[in-house]
Amino acid sequence: QGDVLVADMTYPDWEPIMKRSKCNYYNRGGRTCHAAIIARELGIPAIVGCDHATERLKDQQEVTVSCADGEEGRVYNGLLSFEIEELQLDDVPRTRTQILMNVGNPHEAFRLSMIPNDGVGLARTEFIIANHIKVHPLALLHFDQLKDKAAKWEISQLTTQYEKMPDYFVDKLASGIGMLAAAFYPKPVVVRMSDLKSNEYANLIGGRDFEPEEENPMMGWRGASRYYDPKYQAAYGLECKAFKRVRDDMGLTNIIPMIPFCRTPAEGRKVLEEMAKHGLVQGENGLQVYVMCELPSNVELADRFSEIFDGFSIGSNDLTQLTLGLDRDSALVSHLFDERDEAVKRKLERVIATAKQFNRKIGICGQAPSDYPEFAQFLVEQGIDSISLNPDSVLKTLLAIAKTEASMLQTLTTRS
Repeated sequence: QGDVLVADMTYPDWEPIMKRSKCNYYNRGGRTCHAAIIARELGIPAIVGCDHATERLKDQQEVTVSCADGEEGRVYNGLLSFEIEELQLDDVPRTRTQILMNVGNPHEAFRLSMIPNDGVGLARTEFIIANHIKVHPLALLHFDQLKDKAAKWEISQLTTQYEKMPDYFVDKLASGIGMLAAAFYPKPVVVRMSDLKSNEYANLIGGRDFEPEEENPMMGWRGASRYYDPKYQAAYGLECKAFKRVRDDMGLTNIIPMIPFCRTPAEGRKVLEEMAKHGLVQGENGLQVYVMCELPSNVELADRFSEIFDGFSIGSNDLTQLTLGLDRDSALVSHLFDERDEAVKRKLERVIATAKQFNRKIGICGQAPSDYPEFAQFLVEQGIDSISLNPDSVLKTLLAIAKTEASMLQTLTTRS
């Protein structure tokens, strides 16, 4: 508790350890790697891509880690003094552009809801699955097929209060989503459905018996492609039941399911059909379904995706990676990863314009607006509906957006 976590790199099953540390320092990774994203959601300073972190720091060494200087973090030997700057929330302006937040941990939701916001633009179910459920859904559905005796014992201990093991998954997921929705009610809470990769699913209890070994999990069996696949359909059904319980039984109809990594419009329709099988019917009881815009195909076919989904949320991390052909987890090419690249910005211009043409909501939940005020300004100028930010950057970015909107209004007034 209170230590600096120093490691080569972390993975989803490390999140409980990350939560206990004061800050994180890694050999590998880039600004949008898993470790960096989770650290931001937890409100923990993190420095990634340091090459020799595990060699330079020693156990019990006292250091000061600073992430206050922009893109480059610094580690100082010894304990240094620092200052805390406070802002008065009464002076925070309102903006036309909705200011949403990225929230992963349900137990942080009520505290974070006190920050000025218009709702949640990205709540990740992966956090709940990895930290609170911990078990692969297929291991619960097909417990008798498990070969790993240690995994069977762990699952038996976790599900001892449940008559049917799959109910454990539904109950835990619904509780986590419900907490997020309740904290921000009645504001919208966009909850991304599961987007773990096969290697991450394999690390869940009992997961290795049900997951393939893929050469490149980032580009493989993930997101929407799992939901309708006969090998995973039943597991997705549990997820849908959890969403339905939150909306129908808890009455928290402010949650909006969002489909990740949806490669084609046909795939989108298949997912909606699967959801409907489990009582999540688009349009019923005000149910909207959004789609992540994180693939070049989502931009190129935005008109057709608009016919299927109620809104878009731009995942600028993956969209940048796939537009520029980069591995966002690689420190070797991290200097080339930049959402402000002209190729990425042109895609954003087009998809925002198309969404508006078809009267669909469009926002962004990627990292860039939190890091670059000028990027947030660019999005506002394009007419984006909402910008979802990491909690620690909300006030700073909100003030920048308010300034941009005031300048735009002044320009329009002058012209008229």
